[in-house]
Amino acid sequence: MDIRQLRYFLAVAEAGHMTQAAAQLGMAQPPLSQQIKALENSTGLALFKRHAKGVALTEAGRTLQADATRLVHDFDALKSRMQLLADGKTGRLAIAFTSSAAAHAFTPFALRECRARHPGLVLEIGENNAAEITEAVAEGRVHCGLLRVPVARPPGLVFDTLLHEPALVAMPIDHPLALRRHSGKPTPVRMRDLQDEPMILVRRPGAPGLYANLLALCDTQGVRPRVVAEVARMLTNLNLVAAGTGISIVPSSMLGVHPHAIAYRPLADRGRLEVPLTLVYRADDNVGPTATFTTLLQSLAREQQATAGRGRPRGAAEPG
Repeated sequence: MDIRQLRYFLAVAEAGHMTQAAAQLGMAQPPLSQQIKALENSTGLALFKRHAKGVALTEAGRTLQADATRLVHDFDALKSRMQLLADGKTGRLAIAFTSSAAAHAFTPFALRECRARHPGLVLEIGENNAAEITEAVAEGRVHCGLLRVPVARPPGLVFDTLLHEPALVAMPIDHPLALRRHSGKPTPVRMRDLQDEPMILVRRPGAPGLYANLLALCDTQGVRPRVVAEVARMLTNLNLVAAGTGISIVPSSMLGVHPHAIAYRPLADRGRLEVPLTLVYRADDNVGPTATFTTLLQSLAREQQATAGRGRPRGAAEPG
């Protein structure tokens, strides 16, 4: 007994005629009769009584009809659910972000779009640093991650740079560099302005790329930052800036955190630092819900880049 035979059986039971059922199924009558006979042999029961006008269900046939209807319905529902899963329309998707990636306007926008376009997906969201997110994706504990600069690039992982944004200098609101203006506008900070300034940095395990790039840029311009604190999280970093501990370099998407205590200023051109927003996932897992999410984010990022070419990108603001 198999699901195909049960479909044939139900078709004959509904039509009450072997030839009519065969026509509805798009097959010849003899093979259909053979399948019904095989089903009767496997059950050891006569399922139909033959008469001049067709066939009628026996008592055993009526019992089988009820169960077969349920089984075929459940099978079709299961097949439909599995197809939706394969198509990435339903299922569970575990995503992790670094704190600075989560602060980028693109991230909540992308999550809202994913929920609106794919309501069958269940999003499980967590936060961690770049190193732990990369490890979790590699080990299959989460499907995707959003971070800034990769800590490492284990084999089998895809690192897709979605967007870039400039870095800003974050400093206490009353810092002399924050008060400096030219023609009424805030003045960009030069790299040499950072000499001897107390610097707060997100340490290498948390944001190795921005940390390393900043130190490399300082080195090329002969600037030696005086690091007074290294922290694990970008938001902790800004909390210390707001408390007056020192200044820091942060992605421009952090603009607006503690606006009454922190001033954000761009770096002058020679000190420009670009900070990426990077999507990481396993190459062999880019199917189903994962593929739906990665494809959506790549599409939204392209749209945002096109919008940025015509004006200010979604969620951007002027430093003040």
